[in-house]
Amino acid sequence: MAEDRDGMVVHWRPGCPYCMKLRLRLRFSGLTYTEVNIWRDEDAAAFVRSVADGNETVPTVTVAGYSMVNPSKREVMRAVAERAPHLLRTKPAP
Repeated sequence: MAEDRDGMVVHWRPGCPYCMKLRLRLRFSGLTYTEVNIWRDEDAAAFVRSVADGNETVPTVTVAGYSMVNPSKREVMRAVAERAPHLLRTKPAP
């Protein structure tokens, strides 16, 4: 899965400190998303190259078809709010 037109995908690779930082922050964000290791998914690696000027720069995050290369958590949250607010988990009513 390289892209999800309605959801969010975080493309990453093992050993990447930027990936580890963003993935950790996103785990506590309340977002619903998919993580894809580009070293295990050739199509995902090709997708990342297509949006990162031919490089395998990760993390690369796609929110509802909008791709961001090495975004901050703030940038990801802004993109979700604007493009895919349905990905935010809501707290159950008391």
